[in-house]
Amino acid sequence: MQGLHLTADLYNCRCAAAWLTDAEQLADWCLAAVNAVGLQPVKQLFHSFPTTPQGPGGVTATVLLAESHLCLHTWPQQKAVTLDVYVCNLGSDHSAQAKCLMKLMVDHFAPQWTEQRSLDRGEES
Repeated sequence: MQGLHLTADLYNCRCAAAWLTDAEQLADWCLAAVNAVGLQPVKQLFHSFPTTPQGPGGVTATVLLAESHLCLHTWPQQKAVTLDVYVCNLGSDHSAQAKCLMKLMVDHFAPQWTEQRSLDRGEES
């Protein structure tokens, strides 16, 4: 069960506001990014939350991959995004694709600053 788990918290994102609120637009872009790095999407769910008195609702998204998953959550009121990319490396090492996908995602949202972490999962055989 070896794998690589990458997370990023993005603050003060300078992307267009629609990228934080429009689930359909975000879905199209995320699937294109997944395909561009050579990972295989198998299912997806993108959910928009309604507007509240605090402002527009965000998006929660999951792209299930043959290799594992991409998840993200947006907070448009705070111009913030959290990202989670996890790939299993059983049989083939997908670490490079995971790192490329994370870079594409971070660059797309154009945060003023980020907190990123990387965790090697499982035991080496």
